[in-house]
Amino acid sequence: MSRYVVVSDDPGLPGRLQTAAAGHLAGDVHQWQGSRLPVRPADVRSQLERPADLDVLILGPGMPLDLALALAAAFDTEFPDVAVLLAARPDPDVVLSALRAGVRDLLEPDAGAAEIAALLHRAVTSAARHRTSPLNQAQTKVTAGRIIAVVSPKGGVGKTTVASNLAIGLAKSAPHGTVLVDLDLQFGDIGSALAITPEHSVSDAVHGPARRDTMVLKTFLSAHPSGLYALCAPESPDTAEELTGEDVTHLLEQLASQYRYVVVDTAPGLSDTTLAALDKASDFVFVSGPDVPGVRGMRKELDVLAELGMHPLKRHMVLNGADFKAGVSLRDVETALGTSVDVVIPHSRAVALSTNQGSPLLNGTVRGPATKALQKLLARFVAPIAPPRRFGPRHRVGA
Repeated sequence: MSRYVVVSDDPGLPGRLQTAAAGHLAGDVHQWQGSRLPVRPADVRSQLERPADLDVLILGPGMPLDLALALAAAFDTEFPDVAVLLAARPDPDVVLSALRAGVRDLLEPDAGAAEIAALLHRAVTSAARHRTSPLNQAQTKVTAGRIIAVVSPKGGVGKTTVASNLAIGLAKSAPHGTVLVDLDLQFGDIGSALAITPEHSVSDAVHGPARRDTMVLKTFLSAHPSGLYALCAPESPDTAEELTGEDVTHLLEQLASQYRYVVVDTAPGLSDTTLAALDKASDFVFVSGPDVPGVRGMRKELDVLAELGMHPLKRHMVLNGADFKAGVSLRDVETALGTSVDVVIPHSRAVALSTNQGSPLLNGTVRGPATKALQKLLARFVAPIAPPRRFGPRHRVGA
């Protein structure tokens, strides 16, 4: 038998719920009793003789929104098989906040018995589904998108510039099908590179309802005018310590189930979160500077990954900021790396200017050697579109 709990100052709501809970929805309706409102799931469950029978929790009207959302989020984390309904007007901001907190549905405060019955039916069905299916949504989805990890052993080599340009280019070929993830959790700067101000970060996306529901996860992404979506690094470097390799693996699986391309800007070196990203990636884009320390560091990273048995389906070597007048030739670099360089991006004032302006080169009309090199990198993932013929096919006359 279904059990319902109401936390509200509306004396008529429990009666309307009892009227609506008929037939297969029949069950006890318990109204919260207490001088203080509940703040934890344990508070609610302590008033029930059989807490395990709780199916639906209705919060409001009369309960402060922030308190209701916090309690809903706590239930979503601790007892996801309990469906939480929020009695509130469907204001867009309220709807979005409720969705992020794990609320299953919004109940109009003055809803009639028929409308309440429909909501209860969905809520009870959802609760039953959670109880009978041990696999969560992310586990049942099949990873389909292409995960591209942009990596470097050192900072300051233009890794974020390469990642943001690649993501912008891919977004043009797959509008609204590309997402850029900033896994440089301490000092990531994707937001600045794209000139966007994110409301949420990676740390928000790996916890709470977003971890269990890809639809909620999408609301944590920041939209760029190009059609690209971005998930930026946390504002506080301390937050980085809270994320684990398992969090990163789960996040990338979720995104790859929804987007065609997932570009990951990793942190310098080989941290646990970077290794987790590499383990899921189909492509490694290695970015090195043209200086001797940078190239030697890249060779060490290649050797370590080889020892770990981490071999991507495809590997792309990028030499960024190249200036062969400085005493190191392309041949010297390739000899030191023990592999060929696929794309050489020359030192360019245009690159620095675009980075400072938060406008990647592949998002604009600036032409030049650096833009051409970035387009060459993009072509390794997306086949270039052949220009249309101006005069149609040629015909041989008199043959």
